[in-house]
Amino acid sequence: MPQVIQIDSTDHVAVCLTALRSGDRAQATTALEEIPAGHKIALRDIREGELVLKYGHVIGRATKPIRVGEHVHLHNLQSTLRDDVTNIGWTEPARRLASSQSPAQYFQGFRRPTGGVGIRNEIWIVNTVGCVNQASQRIAAAAHAELAGTETGIDGVHAFPHPFGCSQLGDDLNYTRRVLAALVRHPNAAAVLILGLGCENNQMKLLLEQLGAIASDRVRYFNAQEVTDEFEEGMSQVRELAQYARTFKREPVSIRELIVGTKCGGSDGFSGITANPLVGRVADRLCDAGATVLLSEVPEMFGAEESLLQRAKSREVFDQTLRMVNDFRGYFRRHNQPIDENPAPGNKAGGITTLAEKSLGCIQKGGRAPVTQILEYAEPARPGSGGLGLVTAPGNDGVSGTALTAAGSHLILFTTGRGTPMGFPVPTLKISTNTELAARKPQWIDFDAGMLVNEPDRIDTLGDELLKLVLQVASGERKARNETNGCREIAIWKDGVTV
Repeated sequence: MPQVIQIDSTDHVAVCLTALRSGDRAQATTALEEIPAGHKIALRDIREGELVLKYGHVIGRATKPIRVGEHVHLHNLQSTLRDDVTNIGWTEPARRLASSQSPAQYFQGFRRPTGGVGIRNEIWIVNTVGCVNQASQRIAAAAHAELAGTETGIDGVHAFPHPFGCSQLGDDLNYTRRVLAALVRHPNAAAVLILGLGCENNQMKLLLEQLGAIASDRVRYFNAQEVTDEFEEGMSQVRELAQYARTFKREPVSIRELIVGTKCGGSDGFSGITANPLVGRVADRLCDAGATVLLSEVPEMFGAEESLLQRAKSREVFDQTLRMVNDFRGYFRRHNQPIDENPAPGNKAGGITTLAEKSLGCIQKGGRAPVTQILEYAEPARPGSGGLGLVTAPGNDGVSGTALTAAGSHLILFTTGRGTPMGFPVPTLKISTNTELAARKPQWIDFDAGMLVNEPDRIDTLGDELLKLVLQVASGERKARNETNGCREIAIWKDGVTV
């Protein structure tokens, strides 16, 4: 018999675990029409204008009468999100019992002289402007072939091209500079070459000022216009940086110093019942052991803010969270855009109808740990503080994944129901929401959460397996698919005038 799942006892809808045909019985419901897997079926009659519940929360309003057994989607459900969040007050969160199963207290990492810890011993090439993208990639490819390998102790040499750095003004230029500076500081890079052109708005001098004090043995820099051959100069500089990078060896590091980013992309109707709750379970285990977990994609918190606000560790964190979500609403209004234009076409095809529905599934990646810090765009997280940190960034996969990296994530857990090859400068573990995707795209997917569709009781066992994989990747025992595929990208948030 085809199955459905009602996530919360108060829900008006259930998620179809398999595709339904008209007349199919699913538990106590009979489908009145064809309903794809991952989509919603009405569990009772719903009046026109009535608020519809899923996850125990409002996901939208019925635009017409809906009969029990009917498909609930774009044709009969609309978003109710419009205004700022103003009607929630702070109360001290109830103490949450820590998990009885704690992960290993240590992983094997690289301790840096600056106090940070890396999980990779790489050399990164960061360019100030898009004009030298090709040069930075050419240097990185040649240096990687010459220097990277187990015998050298260097995990790789990588460049991260981007189109910005010139013809930008004000905050728009500042965003670019802050992200690039954060990449230079990232502890997964043992050493960094900064490559500039010379005439760009993002002048080398200004980027160096953004960085503050830097060690010359770790960071080298030059402008291509000021040397005879930028490729030869770049190779010479990277070879010298490699000598410094080789001095680092893995050693036991407390899990309290681990920072794990979480995000979703290409979500579907299973995201909120398989991969996202699974990542949330792992997030709780990590936080209980003192690690820090980061959640971003602020627009994909719209409609689910109450759950996060109730977990704010202090009144200060509560106020910062409220300001972050309302300021992001203001960002949409300044550009005369609706706040509920999300979900994307692929999300809708997978069964997600409204932004609130997407958000309520999205935030499950953050588990139930207390919210301990709110980070501005490209602001570094505070390792050792534990708990969940919220990172200011939009929902776009490239931009939010880059923001998580800039905040200091050592690795990222990326859930997906539709699939994507995208990866970021740090190891990016792809967790599929459905087994069909994992089987069809094994070169993309690191872990399959799809078996939870039919075996939800296995979430603790799968959580153990995913946590083991996280610690193996952190310790250098395993590589993420994005690393083996060479998928390492950045996308910088653009919000301003281009000259």
